[in-house]
Amino acid sequence: MTVRPETTSPYKSAVTSLMRTTILDALHSLLLEHTWSNVNMTDVAKTAGVSRQTLYKEFGTRKGLAQGYALRLTDSFVSAVDSAIYANENDSLRTLYLAFTQFFGRSATDPLVLSILTDDPPPDLLRLVTTESGILLEHAASRLAETFEHSWIRASPHNADVLGRAVVRLALSYISMPPSNSADVAADMASLLAPFVDTVKDSA
Repeated sequence: MTVRPETTSPYKSAVTSLMRTTILDALHSLLLEHTWSNVNMTDVAKTAGVSRQTLYKEFGTRKGLAQGYALRLTDSFVSAVDSAIYANENDSLRTLYLAFTQFFGRSATDPLVLSILTDDPPPDLLRLVTTESGILLEHAASRLAETFEHSWIRASPHNADVLGRAVVRLALSYISMPPSNSADVAADMASLLAPFVDTVKDSA
């Protein structure tokens, strides 16, 4: 007997995506008023208008919820890089400068990131962007590599992967210790990476 693989309908996927967005939006709103240490799963479920069972089914644990939120923040950085690339064709320096500037701007005002920057940062959040940041790195680097490969940069798969990982690692390294002058640091990182992008682009 042939067993057909289970498939997820587009409708079910859309509903799940909307629910996850609603839950993460609820967490965001709670973090605007409370620190991460003072937010519990019951508060999140109540604010999102879902049951605790649904919340645990989607994210598993409190750590999983934080990870889901961090992944969404990472996606916003990737989207900023995408937008900068397609809006500044053949201008590697400006592309990277805008990407890092937007990232610093968004992370500096994000309530979860601000929870990390307290005098006594929650260990679980700190690990999320340091020793346990692998899932964020892999997720963002994979998305960026695809853009670097298929945009005007036309990087080879190997070079696209190298560049994607470099950009993400540099960005994540500044979350736990944000720069005092984000514009200067963004310019420095753009100057560092732009020659590599130009070399990759010219050899395509």
